[in-house]
Amino acid sequence: MDASAVFGHIFYKLQEVIRSATPVGVAAGIAVLWILRTSSRIIRNKPKTTGLRGPPRKSLIFGWSMDLLHSEDTGSVYEEWAREYGVVYEVPTTLGGRKIMLCDPRALAHFYSKETWTYVPTDFDLLFIRKNFGKAILCAQGEDHKRQRRSLSPAFSQAAIRKLHPVFYNSAYKAKGAWESLIDANDSRSAIIEVQNWMNHISLDTIGLAGFAHDFGSLDGKSSRVVQIFDTFAASTPNFHHQLLAQVFPLLLYVPLARVELFNDMNQTLADVSKKFLERSKEEKEAGVIDGKDDKSIIGVLIKAKDAGTDVQLSIEEILAQMKLFITAGYETTSVTMTWALLELARNPGIQTKLRTELLAFGSDPTYDQLTNNLPYLDAVVHETLRLHPPLAEFLRQAREDDIIPLSEPVRTKSGQVVNSISVARGTQIGISTACINRSTTIWGADAKVFRPERWLEEGGIPKKAQEVQGYRHLLTFVDGLRTCLGKGFAVAEFKTIMVVLVKSFVFEMRDGPNTRIEMGLGLLPRPRVVGEHGTDLPLRVSRYDG
Repeated sequence: MDASAVFGHIFYKLQEVIRSATPVGVAAGIAVLWILRTSSRIIRNKPKTTGLRGPPRKSLIFGWSMDLLHSEDTGSVYEEWAREYGVVYEVPTTLGGRKIMLCDPRALAHFYSKETWTYVPTDFDLLFIRKNFGKAILCAQGEDHKRQRRSLSPAFSQAAIRKLHPVFYNSAYKAKGAWESLIDANDSRSAIIEVQNWMNHISLDTIGLAGFAHDFGSLDGKSSRVVQIFDTFAASTPNFHHQLLAQVFPLLLYVPLARVELFNDMNQTLADVSKKFLERSKEEKEAGVIDGKDDKSIIGVLIKAKDAGTDVQLSIEEILAQMKLFITAGYETTSVTMTWALLELARNPGIQTKLRTELLAFGSDPTYDQLTNNLPYLDAVVHETLRLHPPLAEFLRQAREDDIIPLSEPVRTKSGQVVNSISVARGTQIGISTACINRSTTIWGADAKVFRPERWLEEGGIPKKAQEVQGYRHLLTFVDGLRTCLGKGFAVAEFKTIMVVLVKSFVFEMRDGPNTRIEMGLGLLPRPRVVGEHGTDLPLRVSRYDG
């Protein structure tokens, strides 16, 4: 057994001991694990991983990790480092760690072509996902991931989304009616509306109805435990020190801190809700209330996969995990993106007017196919929002085996050597900043930081360098490769439908004028908020559009 294997074996055994040790033993164990981890990395990685340049370690304990967590715009930080050190570089992380950042389209294409086999979630991510969601597709790897994806894909086909499209309109018109009532109760002209909370309600009710044939009723003012749990995250304060240390020692996820307990509560609440949905759907199917062949809801497809008796069937445990994941993702990511869209329209009245003109000229509410093909400026606004404001700003993976990553342009290593590819040893962490790639001036041009939907419509509006990014619409918002977001079609259709109804009906303005300052708050994901507001509040002045 070589030295690396010996260290790995000791590391594993010490983790087992820590699970049942006293607090003093835990502290001592962590110290030993740090030493072993650093020594093992040096022995295993140094001869194989290309030594890349990068920013010097800022903090002995956290490297750059703490500063990046507190940054309002990590994408710009990574972009500046790419200018200085090249399209791939290394960033010091917690307790002597490092990660290699990829900012090169060719390197990204290679990375995504090998994800789920060569590049897999980190130990921290795997434990976090399994602890809070179970055996969901996010933590599946290799053939297991392929099986789960095949079983879930029918729920997100164009045919399935087309059938679910009326659900999107139902949520949009409920919000419209509620906002009109708020305006009538004020002065019949306008009202200050905290739009982020309403986007949360729209997203939750939509995923409830479209995914599980259940109306959470949040747009009707009904309270539910699910809403309460998600809202609590916005009011909670994360312990960043614990979060960063847990990325090195995942067992710290079991330390009973307030936010850890909040995740535990979320897990239990979602498990209870998901079990109820599953049992109801099974009873309805057995009673003949629903026809399994026609049921295109998420829960219907999951049950069909379970009962199929084929090699793509899901276990009950896997079904419940997907349900918890879909509720969370449907609530968080879409609501954040729609909030950003309303904020950008309020900050850019000319764009808002141009969009409203297109929608009014079209006339009636567009069908799913018309929404997809016949409203070019709406499509441009939606994708410009997805480009500029990806809900997940960064992804981190680790190499499960040694690899060679090709580059589209050479970089200079620490030793001064110029290389056109880099070697990556097993266990090396690889980072991709979605925000950096989506907003890089090197990739998207000098106006990359500007909200300008016209770029999607103009001849040559998408620069050649951006076209080399192989993700959906040359973006990494929905990731790429084998882990491309299954729900992207669902999310885009919902996003467009909500914008159609709300922008045709209302005018959006910044409550405190065009110079209103925006900062980032934190729910489950980072969210925009008006400076000085509580939690993630984003109040806008909403006026009825009278033509």
